[in-house]
Formats: sequence, C-alpha cells, structure tokens
Amino acid sequence: MSDGNQNPAAVPTLLPDVQGDGRWMSMHNHFVSSSKDKEPEVVFIGDSNVQLMHQFEVWRDLFSPMHALNFGGLGEGTQHVLWRMENGELKHIKPKIIVLWVGTFNQGNTAEQISGGIQAIVRCMQQRQPQAKVVVLSLLPRGKNPNPLRDRNKQVNELLAEAMPSMPNAMLFDLDPGFVHSDGAISHNDMYDYLHLSRQGYARICQPLHKKLLQLLEGRRVPAQQ
Repeated sequence: MSDGNQNPAAVPTLLPDVQGDGRWMSMHNHFVSSSKDKEPEVVFIGDSNVQLMHQFEVWRDLFSPMHALNFGGLGEGTQHVLWRMENGELKHIKPKIIVLWVGTFNQGNTAEQISGGIQAIVRCMQQRQPQAKVVVLSLLPRGKNPNPLRDRNKQVNELLAEAMPSMPNAMLFDLDPGFVHSDGAISHNDMYDYLHLSRQGYARICQPLHKKLLQLLEGRRVPAQQ
C-alpha cells in the first residue's frame, strides 16, 4: 500500500509535540536555515538512529570528510520525515547522495504501510533532488529476543527489496552485519537498549556503508543491493 490517501504512513504529518517544548519543529527550522550556506555531498535523513550517529567518532572519521549533513530527527515515523522533506529541508542543497533511514519507529503501522511510506519519501526526494542517488538503509532487528516488531522490520526490508529496483536512481542497502546471534538474541554491546546502536554497533554498520558511499561518489558501478 503506497497511496498517500490510503496509507497513514505515507501522509505528511507533524510529529505531535507531546512534551510541549516545540523541539521537533525547532529542529526542523534549524535544518532548513543551517543548510542555506552548506554544500554537502551526502545528506543523512531519518529518525533518531540517524541523529545518534552524529554523536560518535564514526561520523567525524568517516562522514564529515564527505561534507555530510545529518538531518536525523527524534523518534519519527515515515510520515513525519515525509513532512520535513515537503517543507523545506531539501530546498537549499544539492547533494550527490541522500541516505534515508526510517521506519522502525512507526507505531501501529503494518509492514506494507511502512514500506509504502518509505517509498513515498523516496519519490519526494527524487522530485526535489533529481540529481541525487537515494540510498535507503534497511531496518535493523530490534528487541533482545524474537518479537513481532523484529518480524515486521524484516518484512519491510523484503517489501523494499522487491520495490526498489523499479525506482530510478534509488537502492536498498542492507546494514545488518549479523546482530542476531544463533540463539536469536541481540547483544546489548551492539544495541544498548535493544533498539538504538552503541558505539560498537555503529562501527559495525558504518564501515561498509562508508565504502558504499565512496563507490557511489566515485561513480563506480555497484550492485543495486547488498
């Protein structure tokens, strides 16, 4: 399901200001204004998993040399990131690559709806930044032990793998280096709360992602999916 009129995960939506401090809108406005004097080659866009990446050494060591911007938000769903994309965050920049990572925080949505929401964001990016390659990052497993949300994320990835080849200038990149152990468990050393990555977890995913982005920036032919 990808029709924005039918799919709540594909309808641009403001993130509810539950805390009452306006942080999300302030963050959005900062992204719009701060991008006016920037010339990034790569822009990372998504939820708090993108935002937290900026706080670790891997960002400084691997992605800052690419003049990368980090537009990572709070615990957003696809519909909230779509709202940000349609309201100015792509207006002042012309990156070569946009990295999108969102979907695990979608509450109450099915795998089909989340996949449709991600595809809606990709189409929005393609309309506003036709020169950019869009790299969609796969959703990681979550929870210490097997659970329905882990199954849902896996299904989202399967649906995206089917859909992405038909989307021009876009690709799905599988991030998971094998976080789930043979007993079905995830280590807190990789995900400190079994949802957000630790320093070690980010190091494991960012090295191969950095290699892929370098290949794309250098114009080398790479597979549509890994």
